[in-house]
Amino acid sequence: MAQPQLRIATDVGGTFTDLVVFDESGGHGSRVRTAKASTTPPSFDQGVVDVIDRAGLSLTDVASHVHGTTVVINALLQRKGARVGLITTEGFRDSLAIARGNRPDFFNLEFEKPSAFVPRYLRREVPGRLTYTGDEREPLEMSGLPSIVEDFQAAGVEAVAVCLLHSWVNPDHEVAVKEELGRLWPEVGVIASSEITREWREYERTSTAVLSAFVQPVVRHYLEQLEHRLGESGLTDPTLVMQSNGGVATIESATRSPVSIVESGPASGMHGAAELGRLIGEIDVLALDIGGTTAKCSLIENGQVRVMTDYSIGESPTTPGYPALVPVVDLVEIGNGGGSIARVDDFGKLHVGPESAGARPGPVAYGMGGMAPTTTDANLWLGRIGTSDFCGGEIDPDLAAAEAALATIGRDLGAEEDSASVGARGIVRIANNNMINALKLVSVNRGRDPRDFTMIAFGGGGAMHAVALAQELGVRRVVVPETAAVFSAWGMSVSDLRRDLFATVLYELDMEGAAALGRQFEEMEASATEEMSTGSSSEPTFRRYATLRYRGQAHALEIEVLPDDLVIDGVAGLADRFIERFETEYTYRLDASVEAVGLHLVATLASGAAPPEPAALGPAESTGAHTGRRMVDFAEEGTHEADLYDHRSLEPGMAFAGPAVVEGAGTSVVVHPGAAVSVDGYRNLIIDLDGQS
Repeated sequence: MAQPQLRIATDVGGTFTDLVVFDESGGHGSRVRTAKASTTPPSFDQGVVDVIDRAGLSLTDVASHVHGTTVVINALLQRKGARVGLITTEGFRDSLAIARGNRPDFFNLEFEKPSAFVPRYLRREVPGRLTYTGDEREPLEMSGLPSIVEDFQAAGVEAVAVCLLHSWVNPDHEVAVKEELGRLWPEVGVIASSEITREWREYERTSTAVLSAFVQPVVRHYLEQLEHRLGESGLTDPTLVMQSNGGVATIESATRSPVSIVESGPASGMHGAAELGRLIGEIDVLALDIGGTTAKCSLIENGQVRVMTDYSIGESPTTPGYPALVPVVDLVEIGNGGGSIARVDDFGKLHVGPESAGARPGPVAYGMGGMAPTTTDANLWLGRIGTSDFCGGEIDPDLAAAEAALATIGRDLGAEEDSASVGARGIVRIANNNMINALKLVSVNRGRDPRDFTMIAFGGGGAMHAVALAQELGVRRVVVPETAAVFSAWGMSVSDLRRDLFATVLYELDMEGAAALGRQFEEMEASATEEMSTGSSSEPTFRRYATLRYRGQAHALEIEVLPDDLVIDGVAGLADRFIERFETEYTYRLDASVEAVGLHLVATLASGAAPPEPAALGPAESTGAHTGRRMVDFAEEGTHEADLYDHRSLEPGMAFAGPAVVEGAGTSVVVHPGAAVSVDGYRNLIIDLDGQS
């Protein structure tokens, strides 16, 4: 019997569910196919089944499946999860409500603190105390747990979070409480904070445990239902789940720490950008993902995506959100996507986003009842999107309705003639400006020059705006992947099993401290090897990072620890790299010693699909893909007659110049005048803004 040769990845988004298929049956790299289907809330597993059917796949031919989902972030943002009870150390039940004072609008006298996910009557205490060193100051007393369980049961609690003081350094008390809860109430799910994070800061750890408990029943039901349906259809290998750190995990691991998959879709896109960059020799990348609701961007240096743990769910300019100490790809996300709604305020100022028309009713041109003009309507009216391939050819756009809505914006801006075009140009320019600000947050604001980076643009809207954004930032090259419309799913396909381990330490960066760091890294590596190598013939590979700061300061930076850094004469090199990085980020350096306050170990086990082999480059002539011409408004560069190309007909080696629009099933690539385009061996579009490809 032939062995399955297909690797697939599915990504459930707010509007569409995407599929990427890697076919490895040829023996020379992978062949790639894609498909899209509508997302089907609340039964998201149906959308996954639909997109597999649309691709004409038999799951008996599938060797592996990686899945990404928005279920966790949607449940948290909409607060549609389980009723949670919290058990904490005596005297600390209100830590969750006290939170922090670092609100974003500090001078807002009408600020209201976000309400806690657990009401006070469901926050209970147990006696017992550990010191910050992990020593027992007072013994744990669990005689009150039976009555707490009775109260929780009477209140309809569905999940329990346990967070005891200083369990980041010694989890013994938390383990004991969880085991006793399992004996008293075996039916309920219990999450202990030490299972998810071993970093300090009590409020953040408590919040992380509570958020995980809040979504655990939802995630368990969803993933088990998905696995059951796919198993019935013939999938034999277990499904892997995309994590927020850019790696994949088993369903069991994702269910144990469900908040770890909160940003699985965006993370996979950024990881995919890093992988593609390494594949084509572009290791310093500005990754840009524009979808239907949001635009996301991240800075990738030396081929590595930065992963952080200071993530907040629901953070906005008016609220600090809820912290989660889980590894998440470092990115900036703003409410500017294809469905972002445009409006003119009472002072005549044009705004785009963050409100979105969503999938239904969607942009006005969808013809499903939407009345407010969106970025998609503007791009359609300006000729940047064709009518024949609108929404993959599934929707015949309502141009008259789009014109009327855009004209309202134009008139509100004072235009008496051609008001629809004036409104559309204004929407595109404001949307671009919002995205420029987001890209500056991950580059200029961190001491990085965008001109030193290549932009990789993906998502349904990324390629429509990328060239204009690159021109503004001075970026000289834009890369649009062949699978741009489903690129997050592509990123999942090439992701490996990954585990991020963190530890809080406090060591002077001298030889004695370096020796202690080395021992702790070795313990973490042994733990990761035991966890990840079960049932595998290979062992994980490791990357070490240390969180360093000037002694006594609050601002710390994560620096990679190289093999020679923790031996004699090597520590100075690690300290020097911190000092240089600190000066780049903050513009100054101090005459002070350096200390380590945290460790970060990245363990990976190869499991991703083999990348495709590049095809030989053919002739530059692109007439075979040329489909015609139409007038396209490039906003600031005026209206030009642009060449039109069919993305699916472009072959490696073909080249052409702007102004042009490359039309595909899921996205349009807008090539401004003066830019040159070539197709590489992986069928990516390489757009050089200096006119030379």
